[in-house]
Amino acid sequence: MAQAVTNIGERRPEQADVKLPPPEVAVAKPRPRRKDWALNAIGLGAIFAICYFGEEILVVILVSILLAFIMAPVADFLMKLRMPRSVAAALSVFLLLAALCGITYYGVNQAFNLLEELPKYAGTIRQDISRVLRKTHNLEVLTSGDKGAVKIRESTNVTDLMSRGFGSATGVALAASFIPFLAFFMLTWQEHARDATVGLFPLEHRREAHAALGLIAAMVRSFMVGNIVIALLIGGVSTVVFGLMHIPFFYFAGFASGFLSLVPYLGAVLAAFPPLFVAVGRLSLAEVGWILLTAVACHVIAMNVLYPKILGSRLRLNPLAVTIALLIWAWLWGAMGLLLAVPVTAGMKIVFDHVESLKPFGAWLGEPGSQNGNGKQ
Repeated sequence: MAQAVTNIGERRPEQADVKLPPPEVAVAKPRPRRKDWALNAIGLGAIFAICYFGEEILVVILVSILLAFIMAPVADFLMKLRMPRSVAAALSVFLLLAALCGITYYGVNQAFNLLEELPKYAGTIRQDISRVLRKTHNLEVLTSGDKGAVKIRESTNVTDLMSRGFGSATGVALAASFIPFLAFFMLTWQEHARDATVGLFPLEHRREAHAALGLIAAMVRSFMVGNIVIALLIGGVSTVVFGLMHIPFFYFAGFASGFLSLVPYLGAVLAAFPPLFVAVGRLSLAEVGWILLTAVACHVIAMNVLYPKILGSRLRLNPLAVTIALLIWAWLWGAMGLLLAVPVTAGMKIVFDHVESLKPFGAWLGEPGSQNGNGKQ
């Protein structure tokens, strides 16, 4: 036993003589991060340049994608009835066009009826307009510094704002004529398009690409269906309120106000225009206040209660990012940019979450505790 203890003690000096490698060899030096932020900034700048100069093509493609997601459940239901995919897609497009034509026909009829009613209140409207013009003229006299100078300014109407970047009305009609065909082919070739898109990426990145495309598809579908549901709810409430106020064409003004209320931040103002327009000359100051209160309340409820409940788990965008996105896309695409800003920005965030070098951008766009690229909290 003593010999064993002695042997153990004799081995200790040998173990102590073992030479360890120097610290600079044993510990790997941290490699400096590649400064690829400049390349990312250049890439984002190139993307925005493409969006600006390719507005007409990109807007048509994006609108077609949104409509295809709206029609996808109808096409899937028809395919369950043993219809071929092409027939189901064609019938879905036909039903959508029929619904849009019916809504347009009804809206035009209501507009003509409204125009027929306007002469009854022409006197009141003329007095209100002349009063506003007098006040405006007085302000111009007080603020104008050049006496006797005539300034000519080109006026901008609503059509110009809606079609900015599309050229003439013929160009708008030509671009819009492609939308049904694009939506049809997106419905019939969606599986091929998804698989081919994933195949464009290297093999080691195809899993992330497939996951990103699936999340984008789910987000767009939820965004479209959720917006329609919210617009119908807000439109129903507005219709009831305007009906109780005996506003003419209250059903038309109510649902128009409901859909306009979905425009982020500007919806509170836009939603008040339909009831104020159809009831011009008949409203008292108190009734105008009730209309404004209804529009603001419905917009606040839609944005702060219904949106987080129905769409919050899909979008995951912070309010600052949404505001900046609205500003940028409105500058790029005008009125269409306001309508497409939220889904486009949410799709960009999903892409950023699945690209390692772009994850900081996705984190900046998202909310605290939002899902990352793997779907974990």
